Amino acid sequence: MTTTKHETEIKADERVPTIELVREFDARPEQVFRAHVDPELYARWIGPHSVTTRVTRWDARTGGEWAFANDRDGEEIATFYGSFHEVRPNERIVWTFTYEGQPDGVALETLTFEELEGGRTRLRTLSVVEDFETRDGILSSGMDVGVREGYEKLDELLTKGA
Repeated sequence: MTTTKHETEIKADERVPTIELVREFDARPEQVFRAHVDPELYARWIGPHSVTTRVTRWDARTGGEWAFANDRDGEEIATFYGSFHEVRPNERIVWTFTYEGQPDGVALETLTFEELEGGRTRLRTLSVVEDFETRDGILSSGMDVGVREGYEKLDELLTKGA
């Protein structure tokens, strides 16, 4: 399979405190979905190249919970946790996403896996946060680097048949 370099769109709506991510992958929806619910796969691609991820809790089902930590040079630098509100195989995930350093800043995220021609997938993630200040803080945190580099790592895994 040949992989095309895909751009990641990061959009902020000026009317509501949301962040939308849109990215295409040269893999079927089942593969992209699996990379989001299989804890071993998820840990291999989430986040920037400079960190490693340790999954500490993972129950990828409607009503389940998750948590992971990011390490850099052997030191824990960030932890995240949330709940799976809906897991609809190969179609949709709705979960909460919380950075432990800001436990009041819970995001509600909806991920949709859209099948495209040629065995490809368009992933859309809509993140809703409490207010514009929180949204703007997320956008200015460097999250764009983590998202883009993470999706590059995911491309590599998908190319290898993950």
